[in-house]
Amino acid sequence: MKHLPAFFDLAGRSVLVVGATDSAAQRARLARDAGADVVEAEDIDSSDLAARRPVIAFVATGDAARDGVVASALRAAGVPVNVVDRPALSDFIMPAIVDRGDVVVAVSTGGASPTLARHIRQLVERALPSRIGALAAFGARFRDTVKRAVERPDARRRLWERVVAGPIGQDVLAGRDGVAAAAMLRALNAPAATRAPEGSIALVGAGPGDPEVLTLRAARLLGEADVLLYDDLVDPAILDMARRDALRVGVGKRKGRPSMPQAEINALMVEHARAGHRVVRLKGGDPFVFGRGGEERDHARAHGFDPVVVPGITAALGCGASAGIPLTHRDHASAITFVTAQRKPGDDAPDWAALARAGHTLAIYMGLTSARDVRDGLVAGGLSAATPVAVVQNGTRANQSVSCGTLSDLAVLAARHPGDGPALIVVGAVAALADIPPGLLLAEAS
Repeated sequence: MKHLPAFFDLAGRSVLVVGATDSAAQRARLARDAGADVVEAEDIDSSDLAARRPVIAFVATGDAARDGVVASALRAAGVPVNVVDRPALSDFIMPAIVDRGDVVVAVSTGGASPTLARHIRQLVERALPSRIGALAAFGARFRDTVKRAVERPDARRRLWERVVAGPIGQDVLAGRDGVAAAAMLRALNAPAATRAPEGSIALVGAGPGDPEVLTLRAARLLGEADVLLYDDLVDPAILDMARRDALRVGVGKRKGRPSMPQAEINALMVEHARAGHRVVRLKGGDPFVFGRGGEERDHARAHGFDPVVVPGITAALGCGASAGIPLTHRDHASAITFVTAQRKPGDDAPDWAALARAGHTLAIYMGLTSARDVRDGLVAGGLSAATPVAVVQNGTRANQSVSCGTLSDLAVLAARHPGDGPALIVVGAVAALADIPPGLLLAEAS
């Protein structure tokens, strides 16, 4: 984030606008709309500055050199300044604004593209109901009443969520304020309004990494969560979709590193749910594909919670699509098997002979550090060393990298991906069909 968004209360406070241009007039109008005492001047005077003590200033003289001189003088006087269309000279920038009364949306590109900011503003204006400001005013009207009637902060938050997203909010947006007010009073007088909220658990798949491939349900539950227990490899952009005040606990596990035991993760889910919190256990990929989601579901059920399970795009599907590898293909593969190369101590190795079949794609999870064993097992099981393979790391993400070659090269290919990002190995004829978009690594073993 290049700039910190903030909304100033300018009511009755002095704002200086320097310049006699259209841009200066526009800034003066916006400041007046916010209740400011606007002083317009073609130049600045140090004694006048001291007397009026402006809290902020706008500069738009129409002369680039003059803008710079005025901005320097204002800054020396301790006045934050915005020079129109010159972010390098500005202490703060002006966003594109959507004004709906008590609801104001500010859109900024950090000065990089005002045209893009205006385009985004138009999209937001079309998406927001025209009376959304009235809904905010309705909330302000009942704010103190709700606070007195409902002591628990979590119960208040859920009540407001029901108001905003439910029939009461719809009545306000439709202009039926009297109907909405009566319904609000009934809701406050209902026993459920003051009762401690019930906790819940959701096992949510975060997908392979790209936030845009989250399911709609996953995004909604993230926004509602009180507690977020997340895997180590979940993309930070996905975590940012959670509420700012949600408790975030990293419970991820990586091979060869200290990690939280599964029993402790299970206990945390139940502990927070019993406290009345909405718990989201956010897991990379899909909860039920090598994610131990089944164990977590069983533990939750054993302690009185029936968790919601939200599927995610598992790594094989995400990596295949982003690397251009069709996991099945009429001419090359009529079956696919998901295999994990990571096993519990004492478990037998996969039946490589059963997996080494023609016309069959293998998607091997967590196999990067054991690539040599995977290669040796498949070759010993009868699969040709010339079988195409691909290694996809950080699939679907901006830093995705892909290496292609043959099964005999697998250990060499894996060594080209030493980072911490999750990786998938694809084995089979379809791996030769990889179609890598520009900007991604396509390395062929020699």
